Amino acid sequence: MSTNHSFIPFKLDPLTPQELEQQAVELNQQLQKRRSCRAFSDKPVPRSVIENLLKLAGSAPSGAHKQPWRFVAISNPALKAKIRAAAEQEEKAFYQERAPQEWLKDLEPLGTQWQKPFLETAPWLIVIFKKLYGRSSSGKEKYYYVNESVGIACGFLIRALHQCGLATLTHTPSPLNFLSDILERPQNEKPFLLLPVGFPANDAQVPNLSRKTLDETSLFFT
Repeated sequence: MSTNHSFIPFKLDPLTPQELEQQAVELNQQLQKRRSCRAFSDKPVPRSVIENLLKLAGSAPSGAHKQPWRFVAISNPALKAKIRAAAEQEEKAFYQERAPQEWLKDLEPLGTQWQKPFLETAPWLIVIFKKLYGRSSSGKEKYYYVNESVGIACGFLIRALHQCGLATLTHTPSPLNFLSDILERPQNEKPFLLLPVGFPANDAQVPNLSRKTLDETSLFFT
């Protein structure tokens, strides 16, 4: 098989079965504490932290290694206010006009509303765009498995934020097109997800939820 890429050795530090088991338990315990946060502190988060976490997110696997994502990190107060105003306009229409009653009933225990003050309070907003195709001197460059690739990168980023003690929320006002306009993104980039990022407020609270059991979510064939 011919290739334009060189190859390098791939090795992982081996763990004993006992170490592997302990790592899995500790990681599960840590990530069970991850929650969606809607109450943020305005305490600053250094840009260098965000830069490193975006590098980490950009290491995610992608179809044919096309890396079809664009991360836009925003700390500018005026721009955050503009995004909040546009998001709340869409959210208000959703809650008051577009959402089916069944959906609103399912959201009710979570206490969500159309007002989104966290979009200004959180020190950073990270907007993830999916790149539908690339551009080169010869024209369009085809990308593959774009949604899957960008979704994995977002998972990398959310996990890394939690590891660093930062809170976030997967915010998806619908439609998201206002983000393309405000952030002046080209036609081949479409907004995928908006993540407010920062430290939780001192009085932050989250719903007391239970998760489905392993038996409810998983199958094993051995």
